[in-house]
Amino acid sequence: MPTEAEEVWRYSGIDAFDLERFGPAVVPAPGFDSVAFDPAAARVVADSMGPRHALVVTRNGILVHVETGGLAEGAVTVTQARRAGEEPPGSLGALDAVHDAFGELHDAFLPDALVIAFAPKVAVDHPVVVVHLVDAETSTDAPAPAVFPHLAVTVGASADAGVIEVLASVGAHPGPALVVPVAELEVGDDARLSYANVQFLGAECVHVGTQASRVGADATLRSFTAGFGAAYDRVRTDSDLVGPGGRSVLHAAYLGTARQVHDFRTLQDHHAPRTQSELLFEGAVADDARSVYSGLIRIRNGARGSDAFQTNHNLVLSEGAHADSVPNLDIEENDVRCSHASTVGPVDEEQLYYLESRGIEPAVAERLIVLGFFSAMAERAPFAGAGRFVEQTVAERLADRIGARGRRD
Repeated sequence: MPTEAEEVWRYSGIDAFDLERFGPAVVPAPGFDSVAFDPAAARVVADSMGPRHALVVTRNGILVHVETGGLAEGAVTVTQARRAGEEPPGSLGALDAVHDAFGELHDAFLPDALVIAFAPKVAVDHPVVVVHLVDAETSTDAPAPAVFPHLAVTVGASADAGVIEVLASVGAHPGPALVVPVAELEVGDDARLSYANVQFLGAECVHVGTQASRVGADATLRSFTAGFGAAYDRVRTDSDLVGPGGRSVLHAAYLGTARQVHDFRTLQDHHAPRTQSELLFEGAVADDARSVYSGLIRIRNGARGSDAFQTNHNLVLSEGAHADSVPNLDIEENDVRCSHASTVGPVDEEQLYYLESRGIEPAVAERLIVLGFFSAMAERAPFAGAGRFVEQTVAERLADRIGARGRRD
């Protein structure tokens, strides 16, 4: 297991993590009848993300449902790469996943690997929506389930594609679960991929995710991550720019309340000349919640003419909340442009005073400012539906906060 002595796990609280609480979720035998699965719950989740061309559903990592009626034949293929016990997923998609203890667990217990391939030159108006449903029984003495979803997306040369990946717990009162997803994204030369990852797992879940991408020559990746659920929510985002002129735009929004921890680690890795990367991660923490951001821009020898930007903004809404932000640069080439910035602080007092002086109650004024903070980020989402989901979720969470304040007052 990793420790907090390792830089990529610093501030994470991993030293207190109890892996013994969890056991691999039960994997159905080959021939499992997925036709009996009712996709109604997954459709509700997918509908909240806006229009789509296809729906793919996994349950505890098992592929159980596919709807592709809105796609032209041959434009997109959805396949199941392997089952547990067969060859390892080294050739699934774009690249090898980042390997640490959780990555090894993922490979060891991976039941299904979902592969979505977009044909060269195809243009898809609406995204493919992938919903990972996680079961967590609260009335059993068995270990809490550990679930290992794996998604590999490949976009052919000169194609234009979109994917939304959603992780959601099943049931009104889900119990604890360990969810270790991996998403591999390969964007071919001159191609474009818009990708959104939305996580709203149950409040007792532990989420340790990896998103790894490889961007080809003159290609563009637009990535958006929204973290709202889980007791501990960690996402490692590695973006490799391997072709000249490649570009990645990495955005994330997160909101922590109660004792949640949101932990983000990023790598913008420039291998080729004239590559560009833009990163903006913004979030807020309230009550006793914490957020951690640690990011690295790496400009490798030979990546002349590269531009890279990295920004992390954090709002701290309560005295018990805390945010750590550690941006880093590693530059091995001349003739490049790089910058990084981070802010950690409370809501601006002048903005609060302005609203309060016009008769708005302090709690409502704070809510309006925070909603504006998240609305600006939601507008950057590559899909309008994902942006609306962020705004609605933040509004609901903040409304509960104001109600609790009113009762205390």
